[in-house]
Amino acid sequence: MADEFAKMGESLRAKTGKGLDEWVAAARATGIAGHMALVNHLKTEHGLGHGYANMIVHAANESSSLSQNDDALVAAAFDGAKAHWRPLYNRLVTLVQGFGDDVELAPKKGYVSLRRKKQFALLQPSTKDRFDIGLALKGEEPVGKLEAAGSWNAMVSHRVRISDDVEAGDDVAGWLRAAYDRAG
Repeated sequence: MADEFAKMGESLRAKTGKGLDEWVAAARATGIAGHMALVNHLKTEHGLGHGYANMIVHAANESSSLSQNDDALVAAAFDGAKAHWRPLYNRLVTLVQGFGDDVELAPKKGYVSLRRKKQFALLQPSTKDRFDIGLALKGEEPVGKLEAAGSWNAMVSHRVRISDDVEAGDDVAGWLRAAYDRAG
């Protein structure tokens, strides 16, 4: 992912004559707060394509794993009252990495995306009392703790709400495995 970001940055400089740092400074100087509003501004006012504009806005807002250190993003997600969820996160990551050597962790602000060829799950310490597991299991009937994600997160079809780490048992492992298999 970092290599892809670096290649896009090189391509951005070649195409526009400005590097990512210069574009980030220009984006921040606009004072435009909304993500899509700033993307649209960069597209219309500077003729940038959507991919470049989106990359610049993420970097300007420090809202993606491309603009921050992955370890810092994970540490921030498990800071303070959510720190007790870190052992569950570590256990689930170890489980998922055991499915295959193609699992990619993509930390974001507040959660970690689990990817294969595409995102298949996300792990999110939502509150001090709840850890959410998002799963890409489109077409799967909700059953037990597996519920439809609804408007919770558009990147996944289902969610499992965990209030105690022992609730993440064999059923959760099975759903994670099914989502992993579908992403291949």
